Formats: sequence, C-alpha cells, structure tokens
Amino acid sequence: MKNRWNRQESTGENQKDLLDLRVYSSQLLGQDADLVLHGGGNTSVKGSMANIFDEQEEVLFVKGSGWDLRTIEAAGFPPVRQDYLLKLGDLPDLSDTEMMKQLRLALLDPAAPTPSVEAILHALIPFRFVDHSHADAVVTISNTPNGEEAIARLYGDEVLVLPYTMPGFILAKQVAEACRGVDWSSLRGIVLLHHGIFTFSDDAKTSYDNMIELVTKAENHLQKFCGEAAIARSEFTAETADCLELSRLRHQAGSLLGNPVLVRLDNSAESTGFACLENCGDLLGRGPLTPDHTIHAKAFAALLDSDTKPGFEAFVENYKAYFEEFASPHHKMLDAMPRYAVWRDRGMIYLAANHKRLQIVEDISQHTIQAIQYAEALGEWEALPRQDLFDVEYWELEQAKLKSSAQRAEFEGKIVVITGAASGIGSSCVENLLANGAVVIALDIAEGFEQSLAHPAALALHCDVTDKKEIELALEKAVTRFGGIDILVSNAGNFPPSQSIESISEETWDKSIDLNLNSHLKLIQASVPYLKNGFDPAIVVIASKNVPAPGPGAAAYSSAKAALTQLARVAALELGGDGIRVNTIHPNAVYDTAIWTDEVLASRAAHYEMTVEEYKTSNVLGTEVRSEDVATSVRLLAGTQLSKTTGAQLAVDGGNDRVI
Repeated sequence: MKNRWNRQESTGENQKDLLDLRVYSSQLLGQDADLVLHGGGNTSVKGSMANIFDEQEEVLFVKGSGWDLRTIEAAGFPPVRQDYLLKLGDLPDLSDTEMMKQLRLALLDPAAPTPSVEAILHALIPFRFVDHSHADAVVTISNTPNGEEAIARLYGDEVLVLPYTMPGFILAKQVAEACRGVDWSSLRGIVLLHHGIFTFSDDAKTSYDNMIELVTKAENHLQKFCGEAAIARSEFTAETADCLELSRLRHQAGSLLGNPVLVRLDNSAESTGFACLENCGDLLGRGPLTPDHTIHAKAFAALLDSDTKPGFEAFVENYKAYFEEFASPHHKMLDAMPRYAVWRDRGMIYLAANHKRLQIVEDISQHTIQAIQYAEALGEWEALPRQDLFDVEYWELEQAKLKSSAQRAEFEGKIVVITGAASGIGSSCVENLLANGAVVIALDIAEGFEQSLAHPAALALHCDVTDKKEIELALEKAVTRFGGIDILVSNAGNFPPSQSIESISEETWDKSIDLNLNSHLKLIQASVPYLKNGFDPAIVVIASKNVPAPGPGAAAYSSAKAALTQLARVAALELGGDGIRVNTIHPNAVYDTAIWTDEVLASRAAHYEMTVEEYKTSNVLGTEVRSEDVATSVRLLAGTQLSKTTGAQLAVDGGNDRVI
C-alpha cells in the first residue's frame, strides 16, 4: 500500500495545527479505496477548546456523520467533551439511540455534525491521533476459518486482535475491557475481526504510517499465498438482446423497491470472470466483506440466469426468510430488492434508487468479489453469521436515518436520453433534469462535448443521430450503464440558411429532412423497445412554432418540423397502449441556441424590418424566451404531473399572434 504522506509535519501544538494535520492525514486515508469506501472509517484527534467562560476544555475532534474521509474538512470534526465521553464509557449499559443523544449533548458546538458512533472508543484510546479503516486486506484474511490465527501470526504482539462486536457502545466496552492492564506503548494497532483496524499515536504521521505498514503486511500476505492468479477473468460483450433483458430486469427490480431504480451491468474482465465461477452464487450468498456493507448492499446477493425473473423471486423468498428468522416484533422489513447480483456468465449487476447509491453499491461489490476470491485461495470465504449481518442492516441508528431521509427528487431513478445536448435547449434540458434527480444520457456530435459534460450522473456520448447504427450503439451503452430508458427528449435539429422555394437547393432540403425529421424517427424506433420496459415512459419532441405559423424562406425547416409533429401524433396513437406518452413542444424565438447564429438572427430580423432586440421580444408578452424556459416545459411533459396527457402540442413562444 502506497504511503501518501508528502509534507512537513507541523511542530506546533495549537489547535489549528492539530486539526490541520488531522484533516490532512484523514484525506490521505480516504484517497485509498482499499482502506475506506463511501463514508467508511473514522478518525479523531484530542485537543482543547475554550468554552463560553473562556475555560479550556479537553475535547475529542472526531469525524462527524455525513462526512467522507476523502474530502473531509475541519468542519467535519465536531468537538466533543473528552471527560463526558470517558464517563459514558464507564456506564454499564447504554442503548445506541441514547448514546447518540448523549453525544449530541456532549458537543461544544450544537451546530456541529453528529459525532461518529465510535466516538467513545476513540476517547478511550490514550493517544492524540486515532485512525480507523476497513482495510480490505485485513478484513479478507479475517473472513476465513482460521482468520484470527492468521492475523495473530501476521502481527504478533504489536497488534491486539479482538473478535467482532457491533459498532457503538458495545464495541467501546469490549475494547476497554480487553485493554485493561495493556501496555499501550507496545501496541501499534487493534484489529477487529470482520470489521477493520485501528492505529494510533501522539503524532499524526506515525499513526498514519502504522496504518499503511500494517495493511501492507496483510496485502503482502495475500500476494504471497494468493497472487493475481486467484482472480478469475473472462470476457462478455453485451448485445441488443442482453440490453433488452437488462431493461426488463430493471422493471422487475423496481417493482420490489416500489420506485424507479437504476441498474448497471459490469462486464469487466474481473466481474465476468467471477460470474463464470460455478459456485459464484453460493459465494455471494455467504455475506459481505464487512457487516457495514449491509447498510448499502444488504446481507447477500441475488443469482440471475438468462431468464432473470426466477432469480429475483428466489432472492425475495430468501430475504423474507432471513428477516423472519432474525427480526424482533419492533422490526419492519425493508424492501426486498437486491442491491447486487451475479448474472451468470455475463457479469455483475448493481441496483440502487439513485446514482449516488449505485456508485456505492458498485464499489462495494467490486471490492467484495476480489476479497472473496483471495479468501477462497487462502482456504474458504467465511463472512459473519447472518444474525450479525441482520443486526447491522436493521441497526436502530440506521433505521432512524431511513425514517428521516429526505423526500425523493421528482426524477430520482429515472433515465433520460437527450439529443442535441451540447448547447441551447438540449443543454438546458440536461441541466434541468439532472437537478431534479434524473440520470441523463446526452447525445451530440459537437467536438469535445463528452469531456465538457463532467457530471457524475450524466453519460455524454458522441452520436450522429442521422446514423441508425450509431444510435443503437449509443443506447446500448446507455442501458448497460443505467439499465434502461424512461424518457426520450428528441431535440437535435438545425435551421438551414433561409432560401425561397424557388431557389432552395436539393442538398439543403435533404439535409433538413434527414436531421429534422428522419433522425427523430430512427431515434424513436431504437428507443421504443426500452421505453416499453420503462417507468412512466414518455417522449418529448422538440418541433417549432413554424409548424402552426411558418415563415417565408424556411420551407425546408418548416416542412420537416411539420412532418415531425405528425410523426409524434401518430406515435402517441400507436404507443399509448404501452403506456408511452408522446407530446410535442413548439418553441419560438429561443435565441440562446445553436440554431440561431448571429447571421441567421440578423437575417430574420432584417426580413421583418426589425432590429435584433425588437425581433427577440416580438411576441404577445413582449418577453425573451430562453432555453431554460423550454427545458421547464420539457420537465413538465416528461414527469408525472401530466400523466394523463399525450398527443398534445405546447407552445413556448411568449405568445405568437399568428399562432393565436
């Protein structure tokens, strides 16, 4: 494991120096996914802080809830009274709910985030700096039948090895009891089997170095007895039929979650290799790498075959049996949707309610299948018993978080395809729908477009929408990335040079028909099979005011958009039986689009004997219409507020007297 320390140590003893070092080394730990994933792990530093009476109090600055070590700042370390924590540690019993209440009461700053559930444990360790990670290599070794003995041989007397205990107050009491009479100066760390590792020191760099060195020992052990040969690798290329099955799979999963869901196919060599193992389903059924992962990914995975439905049904039965076996009367069963699955001979499947959680599940799963294969090479993959996994998945603290979770965004779990996405109306639609919770597949031919759209929930693809094959390939990439298509915003188009019918060239006419009409047909044809498996599926077609009120010199554009509108009307008739709504928007005078170049705008203004500014506001409301106004209308027609509307045509034009 790489030691990332690359700075001069602070020699000061003031709080700013301590917190600065604490932030720095915490971020170093957070940069390595083999140590912590998505909020995992926690760190602390002991210092002092003046209260309202200007009295110095000993405090523990410990990682706060909602902060990630990779990006944590000083504000992410709430100050907690050290003496209060030590008194809590002396109590014979304390529920986790009461413990969290007491941790809030111990804060010197009531506006600070809630302290880590491990705060009492950090307070009990008699060193200034304490680091805790869920290091893959350490946990992997402990997830074998002889894991405890292997860890003990690996580290000797420099590390205290403790059996797994639930995080929180019980763990703090366990460590306190185990460490009575221990010579702390002889210890470099504590390993909690199936959970992770603690290191500590009065010096930030030493504590960090201890973590890297101890974890490196575990990694070297795995390489010596397992090596890269332990990781199975194979190849699988998803074709159209696989993508359609993936979209059906997604709909099955959504029915279990009760909401739209995102699904990702991981057919990397490592994931496909794992899916080709004869006992892959059994291995993933034994449990996760560390029990903390059950909070995000449940206690076990699903096994899916070519026909995915039986695999989902089996998972639901297993999950219900698991719940009934370990639940108490006060427990309420969570949804029965798996969060990850092995799709036999194809790869891994990840499932989640939104993009953020999808990424968490993917990362956890990838680390888990690697750890499983290393553990099998060591002897056997043996995770914690399901009772322990249940206790974490249904932990009262996590249940409280679920009850207080924020309301779902309007388009959470929805997948939107937008063409002409690089600028103007298309770009505004991308921004609007991303802001409202959707994931977006953005298509365009603009140079550098893919690099410019750097949103984690967006997939930007270069695609010529006049080319049927490019469309099909782009949609297949989209479906393997997110699981299907719910909404199509068919927007790509251009406004050709103004020409009278008498002088219009065949090339101008053909190009306009090809882009402004034919491409939309190709896109709809390619999208419909996926939309039929979508959630509240909808198509929004961007046409033009030139349909109801054409202007001279725009025959090629007006004719194509008029035919496009008719295409949308027929599509509404034909697709309504599948629950797919098709509506059309007629924008006008939207000047912040690629269609309206300065030359085109000047030409049209001159034709009507107006200045450019007069032309921009030449509507009934005397207002300028912008791309964001059209995007708002797209969101309305794409969402469920107008779920009973199809075949409609909506003007977004500030009121055009000729149309009215």
